[in-house]
Amino acid sequence: MRSETTLEDLIGIEHTKLGFFRDVQEKIAEIRASNKELQARQRHIQAIFDGYTDIAVVVSLDLKIKSVNRVFHEVYKEPHPIGKNCYEVFRGCERPCSSCPVIAARESNEVCRELVIYPLPSGGKNRHFQLTASPLRTPEGKPGQILLLIRDVTLEHEYQARYYQAETMAAIGVLAAGVGHEINNPLTAISGFAEGLNRRLPKLEGRVEDAVLKDFDEYIAIILKECRRAREIVQSLLTFSRQKSSEFIAVDINPLIEETVRLLRHRLKDFPEGHIRLELDRSLPPVKGDPSRLKQVILNNVLNALDATATRGSITLRTYLMNKNWVAIAFEDTGCGIPAQYLGKLFEPFFTTKQVGSGIGIGLSTCHNIISDHGGVIVVCSQEGQGSTFLVRLPLPDQVDNAQL
Repeated sequence: MRSETTLEDLIGIEHTKLGFFRDVQEKIAEIRASNKELQARQRHIQAIFDGYTDIAVVVSLDLKIKSVNRVFHEVYKEPHPIGKNCYEVFRGCERPCSSCPVIAARESNEVCRELVIYPLPSGGKNRHFQLTASPLRTPEGKPGQILLLIRDVTLEHEYQARYYQAETMAAIGVLAAGVGHEINNPLTAISGFAEGLNRRLPKLEGRVEDAVLKDFDEYIAIILKECRRAREIVQSLLTFSRQKSSEFIAVDINPLIEETVRLLRHRLKDFPEGHIRLELDRSLPPVKGDPSRLKQVILNNVLNALDATATRGSITLRTYLMNKNWVAIAFEDTGCGIPAQYLGKLFEPFFTTKQVGSGIGIGLSTCHNIISDHGGVIVVCSQEGQGSTFLVRLPLPDQVDNAQL
């Protein structure tokens, strides 16, 4: 026989339900508090992540991008990198890179570094990147994900190369000055005695055979010619080693270019009319500099362009204002171009691609020294068979004053 449910029984059941609902509400409150704390920690970590000045990327063990920082979007144009393969986003490749630090860090469970050179997928010149891959380990100590830091060290390498080049040129400049002065003394003696012999040759007429006299005349002419050539080389060495001017004046670049082109009229007779085209910005402000040395830079670059276009192409000289801080001079030619393996050596002293006897390879080195003394920069861009562009940048007067030239 079933007993009847009493009031006490009903109160007990409801009391139990109330206790259960109270426990559930407390758990929900704890979960919400935990979620808020977790979200705060995530925001804190993301803020640190975004605070990196380098590109920071978290990559899974199968090379999928899991998250990126703010700098990534400033450099790469990929709007949705999450879930894509890192080698597709960074290198535009269809398979993992051969020397991938992420794979090395995954396999070794240690921090791995690699210096790589490649262009951005959006194009442009090659850039130097320092890659650092660090494992994000699980509680068991195994790599769970990989933190990849990418630092663009292109400018650092360029400045380092310029520093070493400047040191090398300074040392070679001292050597060149010493060699130039030492050669000048015997050269002056040889040239002087050769000219003396040349003046006395007429007195030998009728005293020696005509064939012998003719040989003497030819030999002395060759000696004098080679002395003049040696003197030009010595002068180039002394110019190369000359220290920068202590005082600069205001210089208008456009008249210097026009005057230099006029000086080369005798050379231009061998080229078609209009071989050199001038595109000069007449509103350019003056720069601070040494007019004679800047004219030497212009002359050397134009002569090189004439050599490059001896059989084909043309030359354009352009001036313009660059980034409101620089006066730019572009020497553009559509001639033979320069092989890629030589581009890094063009400004090294005594390096030349010309035939023997056509130069000793200090023209561009001298240009580099002169432009550096003016606080400027000279760079080259060339492709073999298509032509070259030598770009000279000179700072405006306030920039020169700041550099305390």
